[in-house]
Amino acid sequence: MAVAKSNNRKKHQSYISVPSQIINSISQSSLESLLQPTQKKQGGTSKLRVLLENPRFWIFFIFVFGFLWMLKMWFNFDPTMPFSQNPCFSPLESSEISSGFSSTQLTTVRSDEKDGKNYENSEFWKQPDGMGYRPCLDFSEKYRKESGEIVKDRTKYLMVVVSGGMNQQRNQIVDAVVIARILGAALVVPILQVNVIWGDESEFSDIFDLDHFKKVLANDVRVVSSLPSTHLMTRPVEEKRTPLHVSPEWIRSRYLRRLRRDGVLLLRGLDSRLSKDLPSDLQKLRCKVAFRALRFAPYISEFGNKLTERMRTEGPYLALHLRMEKDVWVRTGCLPGLSPEYDEMINNERKRRPELLTSRSNMTYHERKLAGLCPLNALEVTRLLKALGAPKDLALPEELKPFEKKASLLAAIDYIVSENSDVFLASHGGNMGHAIQGHRAYAGHKKTITPNKRQMLPYFLNSSLPEAEFNRIILNLHRDSIGQPALRNSKAGRDVTKYPIPECMCNSSTKAYSSI
Repeated sequence: MAVAKSNNRKKHQSYISVPSQIINSISQSSLESLLQPTQKKQGGTSKLRVLLENPRFWIFFIFVFGFLWMLKMWFNFDPTMPFSQNPCFSPLESSEISSGFSSTQLTTVRSDEKDGKNYENSEFWKQPDGMGYRPCLDFSEKYRKESGEIVKDRTKYLMVVVSGGMNQQRNQIVDAVVIARILGAALVVPILQVNVIWGDESEFSDIFDLDHFKKVLANDVRVVSSLPSTHLMTRPVEEKRTPLHVSPEWIRSRYLRRLRRDGVLLLRGLDSRLSKDLPSDLQKLRCKVAFRALRFAPYISEFGNKLTERMRTEGPYLALHLRMEKDVWVRTGCLPGLSPEYDEMINNERKRRPELLTSRSNMTYHERKLAGLCPLNALEVTRLLKALGAPKDLALPEELKPFEKKASLLAAIDYIVSENSDVFLASHGGNMGHAIQGHRAYAGHKKTITPNKRQMLPYFLNSSLPEAEFNRIILNLHRDSIGQPALRNSKAGRDVTKYPIPECMCNSSTKAYSSI
């Protein structure tokens, strides 16, 4: 979802985008039943009962309810607008903008117009001081010497099967390249496991630019599309239970001897298997894969950039990663707060599937909330953005029909629009939020707001706090949480693809940088 400033004060064009996981979780007929006027049909009661009994319908309903509630709290949004016959265009007079923002703030905007100022001059759009950091992937002489022998090897091949959503698969592909380098093996193009939840059967080349991937890594790891004829009849050694956070030494001692003997190694379930604390050259390789080699397929990049340019014509924009998926609330042990009925639905699901709870099971919901372990709900995100001075106009991408039933492709488009945005905010952590944070840092530390949930939530619960004082406090709490440079090694276990300094970026105070 993206929020954009508009230069046209009389009419605004709005684009509505529902997350791909939600779109793909309901049938076309179910979606049309929501978008079109109700008609009486024979057997309609039976179809309605089937729809209501479908849990995917309720996931969609919760998201839409939460999204509309956020818009309602932010400004006087007409909840029926997305379901009109022409949902992608809605002319709004500036007088129709609600007092979801205080009258003082609305007056300030109008004053700026009179003075000939633009939203671009707003404090909200100002970018953090990047302190001169630039990409700096200067591999050691030892690494470069070893590369020649590694890319010439024709005896060892690593095959990997990556699972999960697009961003989770992306992380595993990064680690697969590093593991291939550690073993001195060629990497067979990763196999993307079919997503059993969303039914996405996309292959590597459907999402990523394969030729670019091979070319960028040509001096690091040899990437092949398939096993050569000499190894086709080889039964690969398969490993399904790699422990978490293993070191390069563990990988060599565990796999290298068998790989030399059998020629082919097959790895599954690589998520978080490789240590976050690696030698400098391997950290640089991680950055090279994540930020340079894994470029999206041309047709996806073209469409994502098209949406970006459309947003840019209206001015700077904010990309908001609002986590309203049902499983997020179940796994974190938190409640969306949309209504008592929906909270009860989440509680019942958690009781039915207690193994899904990944948060601390000995804490109450209230304790988790105050500890900053819960996603921000729609209302909290609205209050946060309002306190930080975000403008009110909306523009949401459309034209997603060619990508229907392809959750990974839609996630890639979301990634592009979010990575290109002037400001990015995620209401909760997760693979996408972390990946985009790192990518935006590597691109020059573009503004990325990290909600300071633990410190700000007590003020959200204080109903007696005046709005002006609340806004001042929230703004002060986030002055150092807008994407400024942060050292990865200042805290153990940080991922270099989220915090690329110091291994992958440098400035004049460290050493002269080189861009590759």
